Amino acid sequence: MRTEKEYKNLTVKEFTKAAEIYETDHAGIYEMCKDDYPYISSELEKEEYHDLLDCGCGTGPMISLLYEKDPAKHYTGLDITPRMIEVGKSKNLEGVDWIVGDCENLPFDENTFDAIICSNSFHHYPNPQKFFDSVKRVLRPGGRLILQDYTAPKLILWLMNHTEMPMANLIGHGDVAARSLDEVRAFCDAAGLKIEKLERAKKFRLHLVARKATIEKRRKHD
Repeated sequence: MRTEKEYKNLTVKEFTKAAEIYETDHAGIYEMCKDDYPYISSELEKEEYHDLLDCGCGTGPMISLLYEKDPAKHYTGLDITPRMIEVGKSKNLEGVDWIVGDCENLPFDENTFDAIICSNSFHHYPNPQKFFDSVKRVLRPGGRLILQDYTAPKLILWLMNHTEMPMANLIGHGDVAARSLDEVRAFCDAAGLKIEKLERAKKFRLHLVARKATIEKRRKHD
């Protein structure tokens, strides 16, 4: 098993190469990310928000789509790969912040964002609980996390994590593990995020919507 640093170095190496093609029609395996965009947009449309963070934003394709719909909102893209952020910045989207950083240690103050999205990035995180804890900290009371990633039934998940992921590492990819619904549920519970939707969808997709409690709810609980 690789160390945390080794996984993250692989991720940076992989996506430094991918940055130039990430939003083209020749993106290879990364083209599947496009399937997630309509779902994330539909979840975001259910509630008003102003400040949004995209964790593992890549070159910012999701931010670009959201910005086109409503440029008045404040969008922040965070990615561990500097080249991805450079490409995002080159779009010159006014008012959008592009930051190089680690999604397991979000470099923001408490209660900063109304919504956090994370698409096809979570399986690169060696310490998933740190991600959820960090999300809880920077979300505002009542804010939502909308996450999509990979999952599968138990046997297929085992095969993915013990054959597919290690093979991906050997060819230079930073994949760590796909998670089960039970694991994600435990991460949310430990972080204090309330799950509103957690399901396994088609094409081995995991859909999660989790919310930080409002101040009023926390007081009642206390």
